[in-house]
Amino acid sequence: MAKNKSANIKLVLNQLVSDVFEKNSNQPLNYKQVSAKLNLNDQESRETILEVLKEGKSAGIFLEPEKGKFKLKELQNFLTGRVDMTADGSAYIIPDDEFEKDVFVAPRKLKNALHGDSVKVYVFAKKHGRKNDGEVIEIIKRAKSDFTGVIKISERFAFVIADDKKMMHDIFVPLSDTLGAKNGQRVLVGLTDWPEGAKNPIGTVKHVLGDQGENNTEMNAILAQYGFPLSFPPAVEKEADAIPEEISETEIAKRKDFREILTFTIDPADAKDFDDAISYQKLPNGNHEIGVHIADVSHYVHQGTELDKEAYSRATSVYLVDRVIPMLPERLSNGVCSLRPHEDKLCFAAVFELDDEANIKSEWYGKTVIHSDRRFSYEEAQEVIENKEGDHSSEILKLNELAHILRERKFKNGAISFESTEVKFKLDENGKPIGVYVKERKDAHKLIEDYMLLANRKVAEFIATELKGKNKLTFVYRVHDSPNMETLNTFANFASRFGYKINTKSDKEIAKSLNHLMADVEGKKEQNVLTSLAIRSMAKAIYTTKKTSHYGLAFEYYTHFTSPIRRYPDVMVHRLLQDYLAGEKSADAEFYEVASAHSSAMEKRAAEAERASIKYKQAEYLEENVGNVYAGIITGVTEWGMYVEIEENKCEGMVRLREISDDFYVLDEKNYCIIGQRKKKKYQLGDEVTIKVKKVDLAKRQIDFSLVI
Repeated sequence: MAKNKSANIKLVLNQLVSDVFEKNSNQPLNYKQVSAKLNLNDQESRETILEVLKEGKSAGIFLEPEKGKFKLKELQNFLTGRVDMTADGSAYIIPDDEFEKDVFVAPRKLKNALHGDSVKVYVFAKKHGRKNDGEVIEIIKRAKSDFTGVIKISERFAFVIADDKKMMHDIFVPLSDTLGAKNGQRVLVGLTDWPEGAKNPIGTVKHVLGDQGENNTEMNAILAQYGFPLSFPPAVEKEADAIPEEISETEIAKRKDFREILTFTIDPADAKDFDDAISYQKLPNGNHEIGVHIADVSHYVHQGTELDKEAYSRATSVYLVDRVIPMLPERLSNGVCSLRPHEDKLCFAAVFELDDEANIKSEWYGKTVIHSDRRFSYEEAQEVIENKEGDHSSEILKLNELAHILRERKFKNGAISFESTEVKFKLDENGKPIGVYVKERKDAHKLIEDYMLLANRKVAEFIATELKGKNKLTFVYRVHDSPNMETLNTFANFASRFGYKINTKSDKEIAKSLNHLMADVEGKKEQNVLTSLAIRSMAKAIYTTKKTSHYGLAFEYYTHFTSPIRRYPDVMVHRLLQDYLAGEKSADAEFYEVASAHSSAMEKRAAEAERASIKYKQAEYLEENVGNVYAGIITGVTEWGMYVEIEENKCEGMVRLREISDDFYVLDEKNYCIIGQRKKKKYQLGDEVTIKVKKVDLAKRQIDFSLVI
């Protein structure tokens, strides 16, 4: 232990000493001068620094150009980056500086760093022909300290085998810290210590999730694995419970009153949180006033409160297969803020006057009070559209007619229509999947989407152009960059094999040809493959204060204003818009940029959790079908296998390359295929194959197929 401690001190000193040379333009210095610059002037420290310099010289870190004087052999021997763990326990450090090369770190030199951690590494002097390699000297920030896994309990101790494949170490848990967990149960464990030289970290069980295979256990395990809390802290619930549902006359007097104007919501049949409503009235001049009324969450959730801190931390609601984990406590998300029918509700609205060609004649932004006349499900609204009769049919048909014009204009301007199939599960009372179906998107869905897009676009445009005056106002935008042309060209080459042409000459031509492609593939077996590859060739949309356009929607200005019950960026947008309408100065850009980056990261994490829940339900559904044979389509290829999606039920599993017995297959990444080395047989993305369900591992959410050749 003492030896390890000494080595560790020397590593840190190595860094400090190197910093001295870097700060002094790498001028030769003796050990006394280095000690003085570090304010380490006692004899013992000086001798240690001399040792560091001599050992560093032997290791090729320092040079001794003249007797007793040293300098760095190379500048910048240290860098910071993120740990990317490999399957054998070694890692690559992805540098924060994008111009630096990745650094290989052997398992014994990781200093207990885990996948995703931010670390500082010492990069060894590069030997001829060898890759960059180094040693972790400091863990700057842990990516995560909580892990889900299965607990194994013996008479003297317990340990948790983590679900995370990149967590290479079992976590030791003292028997006193097991929280009553039983052997084999799934738990959430938090790391508490990792003693110097110890092989395994020490942890304590924070939550017993339950028995493996139970629906609640597995869904909670997914939430915990991706860092989403399983409940709200008492202080947050207390704040939520203290908010009154009643609206005072004083508050109503401050707002534009829409309670006498026809207003309704259109949402999924099982929705409980209604955060947007549409109002409609025909004006005396023949134009149409359409109000997009959004739940006024920022009226109830004030910056700096416990409610606000929790909402910021979560940043988004999470939608698993069988449940919603809300960003706000139920009292707000399903109660006070939810725009339920036949109740007075407070809103923040974007109100537009449109002519018969859906041209905007005027617009207004501000606080409103509404009284929703009707709560439509998508199916009910669709019936009205198709049958041209029913509650408020004339108003809904006019709204639908105008929405069609807005939609066509959007695509004409270069927006891209990605219509991938969305799979839903029919669940029994225990959450077990008993059926799979594909969700259809019809006019009722698109109508609501078109008016939400209109509000989001015009709010962003209003801030960026109307209100800015001489100064740019800090705002939270939703931006989407142009695609990487190299990636897009690769996709275009692949799509051409199916007979589809992608014109990459200009942004408009790209959008036009992608829309033709999306229309042509609808309902065909290759739809999901080509749609998902097209989406992957695009940049990812993010939140930022740096205004750029939204490529996918072809909007120069875009934000998220319409869902503050379930997205924190929308809450920030409401606050900023209200401040600027009141004449306030521009807000702190740094705070909102950090908050935007956090929201983007949490959005990605929520999407991963949702995918994990779908994977689990797919595995659970196919568990009853092991041995069955299905027609499938190849949806992905990797160096270890190919992913196949069953056409009948859209469940996806893997055929492992080592188990295809007629040849030795290798990956051809460029051409999205695997090729047999002797017979040259090829399996390509989009090919139809016949598979048998070989094995299902619920705990790992894995489905294994075998090829029926």
